[in-house]
Amino acid sequence: MNDLQIRIADWSRDNGDLRRIREAVFVAEQAVPPELEWDAEDAEAVHFLALDGDYAIGTARLLRDGHIGRVAVLRDWRGLKVGEALMQAVIAEAERMGLDRQYLTAQVHATRFYERLGFEVVSDEFLEAGIPHVDMVRQG
Repeated sequence: MNDLQIRIADWSRDNGDLRRIREAVFVAEQAVPPELEWDAEDAEAVHFLALDGDYAIGTARLLRDGHIGRVAVLRDWRGLKVGEALMQAVIAEAERMGLDRQYLTAQVHATRFYERLGFEVVSDEFLEAGIPHVDMVRQG
């Protein structure tokens, strides 16, 4: 992969790519029920797309209160620092918006990834959509 780009997505225009990635990762791979994956906050969120050339391979969203979520990278591009580049773009946009505190709900297996980006675990482990999670916070 030699042409990684991260850009802010348009929920309407980029909806097909955003849905394709989230459905592949969360609904198909992790068996998250579709009714839990899609919510009213999508229309108001700032969405991000990671692209390899012009093919969308990852996504994330940022809510107006600093909540980061729906971070997903397609299987074939994992381990190539796509998630890190995506998260750095989300954090930079949050800080540009004046959101010095960002938070997220992380799958337990991904906590080290988020810790490397400055997030700290602030909760006990709990189940969400049948998957172990923890709450994490980053103070900018």
